[in-house]
Amino acid sequence: MVAWQTSRFLIDLSTPKVMGIVNITPDSFSDGGQHQTVSAALRHCERLIREGADILDLGGESSRPGSSPVPLEEELARMLPVVREAVKLGVPVSVDTYKPQVMRVVLDLGADIINDIWALRQAGAADPLDAFQVVASHPSCGVCLMHMHGEPRTMQLSPMEGDVLVQVRQFLEHRARQLRQAGVAANRIVIDPGIGFGKTVAQNFALLSRQRELLVSGCPLLVGWSRKSSLAAVCGQSLGCVAALDAKDRMVASVTAALLAVERGASIVRVHDVSETVQALRVLGAIR
Repeated sequence: MVAWQTSRFLIDLSTPKVMGIVNITPDSFSDGGQHQTVSAALRHCERLIREGADILDLGGESSRPGSSPVPLEEELARMLPVVREAVKLGVPVSVDTYKPQVMRVVLDLGADIINDIWALRQAGAADPLDAFQVVASHPSCGVCLMHMHGEPRTMQLSPMEGDVLVQVRQFLEHRARQLRQAGVAANRIVIDPGIGFGKTVAQNFALLSRQRELLVSGCPLLVGWSRKSSLAAVCGQSLGCVAALDAKDRMVASVTAALLAVERGASIVRVHDVSETVQALRVLGAIR
């Protein structure tokens, strides 16, 4: 059995898993402000579980293109009350953060997975602790290493050049190898190619087209296409302009991309539209 070891759960990846997005932010590109209070965030968690989410992914800082960093104290204030309650809901809880101090606290609260857009490359400003050390020293938490070119404020101003897949694969293989050398078991690690993070529309779709080439790393793939602007770029063409397809109108395109990602070897898809994605994956499962 292919499985992802996390703090409290061994997640069976022999069938694809759906990770539901819970943005506890005022400014995320798709649903910023909708789940900003503790009660609203928890209601959304419960709704996603009812819709079939296998994993919850909680985030307290937007990483949309052009976004600015959130101070540590503010991210902790947003995240901790929700994490305390979310870990009681019976499913694995992932925390989307790059700050080592946040990682340490949420893992102490019972979070199962650290989902880091920086692939554990960040260190605390006033604390010698770094993200790599937090995960490496934890006995069993799961970790997702994502590829990002540049950083959120400027990543789309100077996107990648050259063969995107080779660069993404080499980076993720290197980071996963470093973690394994530090004693982190291979079954705790998954990788994410980072759709939309410093990549052009063409590069994002090249990653989808050639996604199976990332499987040579031996790590399961987590892929997040949900409501990304690259979907608007191709679907909006038929409507005459990209702006005609707002984030909330990208559900069909998002589910299609998730389904194609799974067909090309993804083990986990990170999505906003859980119910629709679960239905599509059940159809795929039926023919398999």
